[in-house]
Amino acid sequence: MVLSRLCVLFTLSILVTLSIGDVDVIYDDDNGLKALVANVTDVEHSSDSLDSRTAKVKENIVYASLLKAQNLHARPALKRIKCHSCDNDCDTKGVCTDAIVCYTAHTRDSTGAETKARGCTVEANHVTMYCGPHNISAGSLILRKDYTGPDGHHAVVDCCSTDFCNNASFPELRPQERDGEFSYESQKYILKLFLAIFGPLVGIGALSSIAILVMRRNHHKRLLAARELHANAFITDGDVLRATAAGESTVREYLEQSLTSGSGSGLPLLVQRTLAKQISLVECIGKGRYGEVWRGVWHGENVAVKIFFSRDEASWSRETEIYSTVLFRHDNILGYIGSDMISRNSCTQLWLVTHYHALGSLYDHLNRTTLNHYQMMKICLSILNGLSHLHTEIFGTQGKPAIAHRDIKTKNILVKANGTCVIADFGLAVMHYHSTGQMDIPPNPRVGTKRYMSPEVLDETLNMSYFDAFRHVDMYALGLVLWEVCRRTVVNGIVEDYRPPFFDHVPNDPSFEDMRKVVCIDQYRPDIPNRWSSDAVLSGMSKLMRECWHPNPNARLTALRVKKTLVKLKTNLLPKNDEW
Repeated sequence: MVLSRLCVLFTLSILVTLSIGDVDVIYDDDNGLKALVANVTDVEHSSDSLDSRTAKVKENIVYASLLKAQNLHARPALKRIKCHSCDNDCDTKGVCTDAIVCYTAHTRDSTGAETKARGCTVEANHVTMYCGPHNISAGSLILRKDYTGPDGHHAVVDCCSTDFCNNASFPELRPQERDGEFSYESQKYILKLFLAIFGPLVGIGALSSIAILVMRRNHHKRLLAARELHANAFITDGDVLRATAAGESTVREYLEQSLTSGSGSGLPLLVQRTLAKQISLVECIGKGRYGEVWRGVWHGENVAVKIFFSRDEASWSRETEIYSTVLFRHDNILGYIGSDMISRNSCTQLWLVTHYHALGSLYDHLNRTTLNHYQMMKICLSILNGLSHLHTEIFGTQGKPAIAHRDIKTKNILVKANGTCVIADFGLAVMHYHSTGQMDIPPNPRVGTKRYMSPEVLDETLNMSYFDAFRHVDMYALGLVLWEVCRRTVVNGIVEDYRPPFFDHVPNDPSFEDMRKVVCIDQYRPDIPNRWSSDAVLSGMSKLMRECWHPNPNARLTALRVKKTLVKLKTNLLPKNDEW
């Protein structure tokens, strides 16, 4: 038993020597180690009991291992140091004795409150907790521990191993993250979250775009194949590159003889065939039985786009032809820009593009506005100027034929911003060339407005081979328009509400028979108020109306005659005014 204990004691002595050897490799100061070796030797030769000597050797092994693990200077077991000691920002200072390590600490809790302290540790096994890893410089211990807790707690501790060595300035803490700032980990998390959400969306969008491009490309290939297969259904002579259903016409077929840049009307064909692509439709401003009228924008300017239904192609082609007539332009004729034929949603649309007038038609203007004598005269004179220009033939190498409108009414007259009017809608117009005696009557199933039809049209006695007969029809309708305008003229503070002609004898949408009975059989004409006779201007206008709607067409005044009479009335009865 004694022999076995001696073997254990011998083994422990060897372990102490090995431990001391390892420590000696790390430290340069041998004084403390020599004391430790002497202590071990004393234990081996001590007269104490074997158990007591074994316990002392174990204690030396633990101390040697602690020196190695903590990387501290091996000091004599009894040597201690003194340190400065203070808490709570060091308002009160003290001294710490019998210390192993001095420290200087700077801490910040999760709320951001900071505290500073100086102190010491007297236990060797507390060194790691206070000071953490260390380096050795010039034989002196320099230790620093920088700790950040999960709740935001932050502490920096500087340790040293000489008397009162913790008198240096407090260590600096890392800057605290401000509100709204994210740590690197937070930013990485947000980036991953962003990619997880939007990555698939971007991928789906890219795939969708590729699919659409492929579909469009295939569709284009099918169109090219169809064009080659049905070559006769397209115009391929290089003049017009617009697809059209077999048997239909194009703008070129209507205009190839008259629509040129030298016609004085509209745009050249090269521009017109791309006109619809350059116009953006904004709002619908009118609808009728033959189509719609839209306000559009063309090169930043407002334009009126009259869209005909395909069944009314004859009216569209006639208007296009009339507007393209040489010398047709006039201040009191609606300005023409161009025509086009397009296909939308498998339907053919026929476009007629003209100038845009925000005040709308004379019908709308009279419904919402009363007139004084000057405004009334300006409207009537401008209408007569336009109608006189239409009815008059201009002779010359490239002259203008005489044109009869055949559908004069307030809805086909537009009001300009300056108070004058322009005549529009030439879908039923007739042209006559005096030099050849040729009369161009459009093959159009459409008829004029029944309310404004003259007696010879209603009783079907109109001589279709006589051009002046169409002029007489226009003058009858003009007399009704003059009556509508004069009704809205204020006389002695009195004015009538707007009413269409024959409002008191026929319904809102009269039939052909209704109008024939009232106009031809009953010989009724719109009533002229008695008070007009007390006003010189309206009295003169009343005489003109009666002569315009005379039952005998040949007794009716011409447009030029009415125009001259109006000029005379204006000059003699109305003083000069800024409104002129």
